[in-house]
Amino acid sequence: MMNAMQEKMLLELRQTKSELEQSLINKQEKDWLTDLIEEELRDVEAAICKLEAGRYGQCEISGELLPEDLLQMIPTLKSIKDSKNLDVFYKKPLLP
Repeated sequence: MMNAMQEKMLLELRQTKSELEQSLINKQEKDWLTDLIEEELRDVEAAICKLEAGRYGQCEISGELLPEDLLQMIPTLKSIKDSKNLDVFYKKPLLP
């Protein structure tokens, strides 16, 4: 059974999936952006499957729980390794 945060996340991910699918439909020709949209769509679909299966928020490598605040910012986060790599892209630390 999903908690309130997971139910909200599922609704947001379904909306994002719909928007990504619409973006692909509206594209006149395939280009570099198409590949990024398709990759994001796959990540969103995987997150939806995890939520529906009760495995959302678990690291795909270790099975540990991912930080909930990071999942709220990046709902397609897959692993603890990925969350540690995020610091490379941000000037300020994500977690205190």
